[in-house]
Amino acid sequence: MRVYLLVLLTAAAVTFLATPLVRRLALLTGAITPVRDRDVHATPIPRLGGVAMLAGLAVALLVGSQVPFLDDVFFESGTVWAILAGAAIICLLGVLDDIWDLDWMTKLVGQVLAAGFMAWNGVQLITFPVFGVTMGSSRLSLIATIFVVVVAINAVNFVDGLDGLAAGMIAIGGGAFFVYSYLLTQAVSPGDYSNIATAVIAAVVGACIGFLPHNFHPARIFMGDSGAYMLGLTVAAAAIVVTGQIDPANVSTSQVLPAYVPIILPVAVLLLPLLDMTLAVVRRLRAGLSPFHPDRMHLHHRLLDLGHSQRRATLILYLWTAVVSFSAVSLAIFSPVQVAVGAGVAVVVAVAITWSQLPGLRRGAGTAS
Repeated sequence: MRVYLLVLLTAAAVTFLATPLVRRLALLTGAITPVRDRDVHATPIPRLGGVAMLAGLAVALLVGSQVPFLDDVFFESGTVWAILAGAAIICLLGVLDDIWDLDWMTKLVGQVLAAGFMAWNGVQLITFPVFGVTMGSSRLSLIATIFVVVVAINAVNFVDGLDGLAAGMIAIGGGAFFVYSYLLTQAVSPGDYSNIATAVIAAVVGACIGFLPHNFHPARIFMGDSGAYMLGLTVAAAAIVVTGQIDPANVSTSQVLPAYVPIILPVAVLLLPLLDMTLAVVRRLRAGLSPFHPDRMHLHHRLLDLGHSQRRATLILYLWTAVVSFSAVSLAIFSPVQVAVGAGVAVVVAVAITWSQLPGLRRGAGTAS
């Protein structure tokens, strides 16, 4: 655990220190988010924050590779370096988009190429840890991997609309993912807790934590597409690696539900971004527009329209991310009945908090008192 914390803290420190430098770079290159109809910020804000996050991720993984605890799993296969290379490629695509606002087709092609590069170098969906389901061919495995990664990339990008929202949600969901991956590694190999997916997700969480002080409202810099793309790709990559950690032959009938966790958890971590993206795509297609056509009807926009401040809307979405992701993790620890009860209580509390924070109710309560 101490090594993983070292990776996390290294990523956080490097990202935190690099962000002011990247902010200056953004100002010099003109990578600035203007004030548009769909935006909620009132003044132009520099972006390119993903460059600082990539630096944190890269340095943290390089430091981890030098620790005896992790050096074997880092160098016995090229998986971690394939993930890091994929992150660098997708971050570069985001940088170009942050500076020149690429068209949607160019961005999609770039996302497919980055995901394909990572998959070609060994980060592929091959098996599902339930009922021994395997991909029918290497081509199908490649296509499925690219699809999953591209969906994750765009899900994070779609939800990146409030100060600190995407970084905080990935930090919370990634924290849940880290707990699960660490516990799974303990169960699969009791004598050796070293694991690539756990190290990668620790670095991702650290990068988000290091970036948040600069990005939480009022933000001094945005992560931009460079950051959103990189977070989506790395979370998807960690999930893909985790799916191969459970041997389907060792999954008993009583373990079937916990065995679904490697599939459920990535969806839980990205549930709100995925929901937001799905609603946006359906909404735009019904209007006869491109799925990538921007609008002001995302979940965070709806919370703002209800009267919530940026901070309150962000914290509400943080709360729901924690409820969903940690409920999914608990499936690997507790019985389904215990999880259902605990998740039910958490949902009730989250609903009560969300409802009680509606501005109209809060004003009414203040008037009544």
